[in-house]
Amino acid sequence: MTPRAPELIYLIARVARRGDDRMIEDLPGENMGKKLEEMADEASQGQLAKTIMESANQIWLAGLGAFGKAQEEGTKMFEALVKEGEHLQKRARKAADERIETISARTTEGWEKLEQVFEDRVARALGMLSVPTKHDLDTLSERLNKLTEAVDRLAALTEGASPKAAQSEKVPEKV
Repeated sequence: MTPRAPELIYLIARVARRGDDRMIEDLPGENMGKKLEEMADEASQGQLAKTIMESANQIWLAGLGAFGKAQEEGTKMFEALVKEGEHLQKRARKAADERIETISARTTEGWEKLEQVFEDRVARALGMLSVPTKHDLDTLSERLNKLTEAVDRLAALTEGASPKAAQSEKVPEKV
């Protein structure tokens, strides 16, 4: 009766890990020693040891190869992930900047509309209270200047002075 492949691989790995020449029967496992004894009966012990050592060496080399491949691929994978992360970060930053710009424009428009609504409401409230606007005050100031000129001309006529002299003595405007 020959051992199954998983049992043989386990045995080879244990022997290779220990690295010593102890008897195979000393290895743990109930039937492992008996199975190997049966194998030793079928082939010489030197042949069995040589086969086990070759298999262990192949397994060791396969493990080293797998480790090297994983390490090489791991480095490449890490670099690829870093590049992908940088690309995604640039895209996210660009999208965020565009979104901020859009929101900023909307906010500015909103404030301008709010300001206009506020001005309109204040003007309407002042109108209801009969408070004159700047335009009203400017118009009134113009009329007052014209009236002042007319009064000065009339005063000059009644005092006997010429109208040109009255115009040259014009009263300065107050704002």
